[in-house]
Amino acid sequence: MGEAQVGENEYRSRTFHLENLRAFPAGVVETLSTTFSILIANRVFEAGGVAKATLVALPSLGLLLSLFVVQAVRRTGLSANLMLAVIFGISGVGFTISSFAGNCFEIYMFGMVVALVTLTLNLPLFSQIYHSHYPDKVRGKLFSITAFMRKIYAIGAAFLFGWLLTASLNNYPLLLQLYAGSSFMMAGCVLAIEKVKLSRSNKVRLFDAFRHTSENHRFRRLLVSWMILGVGNLLSFSLFVEYITNKEYGFDLSENHVSIITTVIPETCFFVFVLIWGRLFDRLNFYLLRCILNAFFAAGIIFYFMGDGLWALYLGIGLHGVARAGGNVVWSLWVTKFSDAEHVAEYMSVHTFLTGCRGVIAPFLAFPLAAAFGPFWVGGLSAVLILIATAIIMKEIKLKDQDLSASD
Repeated sequence: MGEAQVGENEYRSRTFHLENLRAFPAGVVETLSTTFSILIANRVFEAGGVAKATLVALPSLGLLLSLFVVQAVRRTGLSANLMLAVIFGISGVGFTISSFAGNCFEIYMFGMVVALVTLTLNLPLFSQIYHSHYPDKVRGKLFSITAFMRKIYAIGAAFLFGWLLTASLNNYPLLLQLYAGSSFMMAGCVLAIEKVKLSRSNKVRLFDAFRHTSENHRFRRLLVSWMILGVGNLLSFSLFVEYITNKEYGFDLSENHVSIITTVIPETCFFVFVLIWGRLFDRLNFYLLRCILNAFFAAGIIFYFMGDGLWALYLGIGLHGVARAGGNVVWSLWVTKFSDAEHVAEYMSVHTFLTGCRGVIAPFLAFPLAAAFGPFWVGGLSAVLILIATAIIMKEIKLKDQDLSASD
């Protein structure tokens, strides 16, 4: 075995172990955007619709801005690791600010803006790290194992945090302080990973990464499909917590019960199925896998919003959790199939930018649509959009994965 091979194996092992360590704080933090940011806004501050839509949209704003983070790394010459540590450090400061809000919603919102926006700036840089340190044949497997561990911790955190808020809403600062500590832990983990650097350039244009959409027609077509799919999915995702915490829609559930439905059930389904989806990502035709996942997303939304009774909520959110397990693997790694090694972060930054665009818009559409027509019709619209997105890419199912990076 050559020295290069030994080095690659060492980097893979070290990255894998550190990512599994980071899975603990990452799992804790994940519960914020899925449940607790909205739950705290609803129950502690009795926030209005615009404020809640803003909280849902903030992570997507971070995705939108992530396009410029990649360009900043190229311009400054910083390693991806150092930039990630800075990002996580800033999010920790944001959580700390929110924990001192007391009864002041404005302070809570300011801290949440800082924390939730910065948390999602990191994704293109992690894609570059995974491409650099994980071999093609096992990338999905290694990523899914870490995701499996992350969801175990997320489920435990959801139970604990739901119990704490049910005991007393005055415990919310403790939750936010735990989120802050988790962010600082993640910063330490990424600094310990072997450094990954992008080629430095002194002539970086902010939207330069979009040139890949004109050079690679399959990348472009999939982005169009993903935009439609994402809008459909995010319309419903924005309302998952609102639907069962707003008494106008007929539910009167405890904080703990809300946490079980919106976090524990989908996260349990996530960690049960994520290892399977990770192996399928390595072995199955990419487009076929994407279409299967879309079917699960659509079915989950239909049951959740168009079913009748708690059983439909449980089944719908469970199916959505199964889909999110595969969606997390595919969403995080798909650009590694379409891009050469040097441009993975740029491809991913285009993807996250467009994800951010739809994520910022969707909540501000979802809440007014739900108020005007009801969640039933929002769920129906979401399912239709997902089916349209699936139809756009179905003809590509026969395409082999090694041909995905071919350009026009």
